[in-house]
Amino acid sequence: MAASNTLHSTAGNNNSITDALIKDHREIENYFNEVVNSSDTDHQQRFGNQFTWELARHSHGEELLVYPAFEKYLGPKGKEMADSDRKQHHEVKEMLKKFQNMKATDPNYVPQLKDLFATLKQHIKEEEESDLPALEEALKGHAGESESLAKNFGRLKALVPSRAHPSAGENPLFEGPLGLLIAPIDHIADIMRKFPDKTISPNPSTK
Repeated sequence: MAASNTLHSTAGNNNSITDALIKDHREIENYFNEVVNSSDTDHQQRFGNQFTWELARHSHGEELLVYPAFEKYLGPKGKEMADSDRKQHHEVKEMLKKFQNMKATDPNYVPQLKDLFATLKQHIKEEEESDLPALEEALKGHAGESESLAKNFGRLKALVPSRAHPSAGENPLFEGPLGLLIAPIDHIADIMRKFPDKTISPNPSTK
């Protein structure tokens, strides 16, 4: 699942949308590993919450910003890519919705996360090896656009829900307005959840 050197050289810098997404992918992978490699249920719960928090925000951000960019800059091919990714996202979010409501003491907690990650890993592989290189190639004719997308992606993640809500769909025309209503509820509830002590605060306003 590691990002390829070719992908980074295609992005061309450390501030591109590709780099922003890959950074998230590696963080999500690290949180997954923290859960499955531990037998301490408190540790598993904290990092399971962190996994949910990061994956949900990342997914919403992609759906609202990145997939529309596929459609804008890659035409029919981009529309096909975006539709495929949205379909994969919906499957992942259905699985995440189930996982995020489980306790680490549940014997199905780790198996559910492993099933979810197997699906997510394939999605990430396709995104990093195919979708993002195609987008970066298309953006070469639009100076500064990749960097602008990366900045807006970071800002957007502070506003979107931090839990999975598959019923909201993956279409930005519907998900965006609904997400603005749901996000504050998620963010308030996060205050009551356990998170790793040494990670960035789960309060999006501080990230």
